[in-house]
Amino acid sequence: MKLTFAGAAGTVTGSRYLLDTGERRILLDCGLFQGYKQLRLRNWARFPVSPRRIDSVVLSHAHLDHSGYLPALVRDGFRGPIYATEATRELCQILLRDSAHLQEDEARFANKHGFAKHAPAEPLYTMADAERALRLFKVVDFDREFDLGEELECSLHPAGHLLGAAYVKLRRRRHSLVFSGDIGRPNDTIMRAPAALEGADTLILESTYGDRKHAEDDGEETIGRVIRETAARGGTVLIPSFAVGRAQTVMLAISRLKQRGEIPDLPVFLDSPMATDATALYRKFRTLHRLTVAECRAMCSVARIVNGVEESKSLAQLRVPAVIIAASGMATGGRVLHHLKNIAPDPRNHVLFVGYQAGGTRGAHLVGGAREVKIHGAWHEVRADVSQVDSYSAHADADELMDWLRGMRKAPSQVYLCHGEPEAADTLRQRIEEQLGWPARVPEHLESVEIAL
Repeated sequence: MKLTFAGAAGTVTGSRYLLDTGERRILLDCGLFQGYKQLRLRNWARFPVSPRRIDSVVLSHAHLDHSGYLPALVRDGFRGPIYATEATRELCQILLRDSAHLQEDEARFANKHGFAKHAPAEPLYTMADAERALRLFKVVDFDREFDLGEELECSLHPAGHLLGAAYVKLRRRRHSLVFSGDIGRPNDTIMRAPAALEGADTLILESTYGDRKHAEDDGEETIGRVIRETAARGGTVLIPSFAVGRAQTVMLAISRLKQRGEIPDLPVFLDSPMATDATALYRKFRTLHRLTVAECRAMCSVARIVNGVEESKSLAQLRVPAVIIAASGMATGGRVLHHLKNIAPDPRNHVLFVGYQAGGTRGAHLVGGAREVKIHGAWHEVRADVSQVDSYSAHADADELMDWLRGMRKAPSQVYLCHGEPEAADTLRQRIEEQLGWPARVPEHLESVEIAL
């Protein structure tokens, strides 16, 4: 069987892995490329195989770097089933619609204000494309095999990381392949630990944090300190946050800090319709996370929901210390950009990032010390404090990935390190070879290999 690394090879975005038996083609994940322009341009490139010839898609989870290209795939002719867990489907209903809406809005904004390099600006895909993709979803339960044809059996197993997230196992006769998706942390604040992996002949493994351990600083304590210091000088804390997963972790932290009286009872705003809808799912899928009913209620109620664009704009007129949580987490788009325009130039304010910042994103530039940021075609001065909390990552770090691998009873014949920057992937490769004695390599973008399956 041929395996083609159609994305997330040498980078953390654009997760796409194409399996070709000669008779059937299965796509594992269908993500957007994000970050550097040369990566984003891949979203507009022709897919390595005609989408009409792909028989099915299996999704590990809902984050856009894993699911966000689906509407484009369907627009270009894909008509097969998209297999996912129930929580992943529900989150994709939120994420894919929001992604399409955002792209349509940004194209309109660029055309209206004349800063698009290509006129007229066009969205990568539309809301109609997203709706067509959502109609193709087919829900499968965790830990139950389903048939992909050609004697291929597939199953999804809990990976932690996010509601509904799974690692994917494919089995044909005596051979197996496992695609890790994104592996969560064993002691995550909200999500349960990933399920143990028994073994696989071929393993496609993420390596986002393959060259480092997560900081041992207390993220909750850092958020509390930033809020106290910023409020004392009359400023606002802006927290760019992934709407699904990270926003909920931040709200849980703020609710606990308020309950303990460690921060002032200042207003907290959740300015992300997507995050609002996603938060409700934590009540629906309680068996997938660690929170009690009381903790879930406190997390969901700590922030005031910002319902519309006009209300979002009105936050610029705030004259009291506040916290604004807004998507996106890497400041690549969405309402957070309008808040950045307002908040970044004022030294009383603080911009606090609470997750991984992919190279080439505004978030990475700001965390790296940039004193200007380009938003909607114009440059804006950055005088606010900027900092980052890394301990809230939903990805397993290098030690946690190695511990997960050590639980395998059957060693793989080959490991492919993907979904990581080159240094992270190669560092984890060396560690796997030296400490576990398993063959491992880092594939190139669009490289194809033959595997036993």
